Amino acid sequence: MNPLWSNIFRKKTDEESLSYFLGKVPIFADLGTRELASLEELVHPRHYDPRETVFEEGDPGSGMYLVRTGHIQIFLRHGDGTEEELALLCPGDFFGETTLAAPAPRTASARSLDHSELLGLFRADLLATTQKYPTIASKILMGLTRVVSERLQAAGLEIRRLKTAATTGPAGE
Repeated sequence: MNPLWSNIFRKKTDEESLSYFLGKVPIFADLGTRELASLEELVHPRHYDPRETVFEEGDPGSGMYLVRTGHIQIFLRHGDGTEEELALLCPGDFFGETTLAAPAPRTASARSLDHSELLGLFRADLLATTQKYPTIASKILMGLTRVVSERLQAAGLEIRRLKTAATTGPAGE
């Protein structure tokens, strides 16, 4: 077959499909094949150029983003103009998920470091899904609850570790 035409007729492998990608995200892990296909209709692909802002700290938060390709930097910008990196996200990572349940100002800024594709899932779409597909919405919300709970538990353990380290001083003293 002529290579020019081969891509037109080639079926995407499961690993390339949007449903496959979404199924690997912990929030959506409980969704079945058909439910993931429905979720495909809810997400909004967005493409970002290198160093393009996704959102700024203080912007209204209305949903989450999934990193499909590229790298996203989450950071704080201090009053003196310096920046503090909080996280570097890679394909498969996600951020902003707490604003799915309740809108709130963004607590940090996000920008792409290279050409990136993000998938947005916004609160308005999730609310509409609760009416149209309540089972899917319930599974997404349970997945969100599980992820937020795991992160809160990890944060609590880290706070306890830091408090213990602060009261006992450096090891060996």
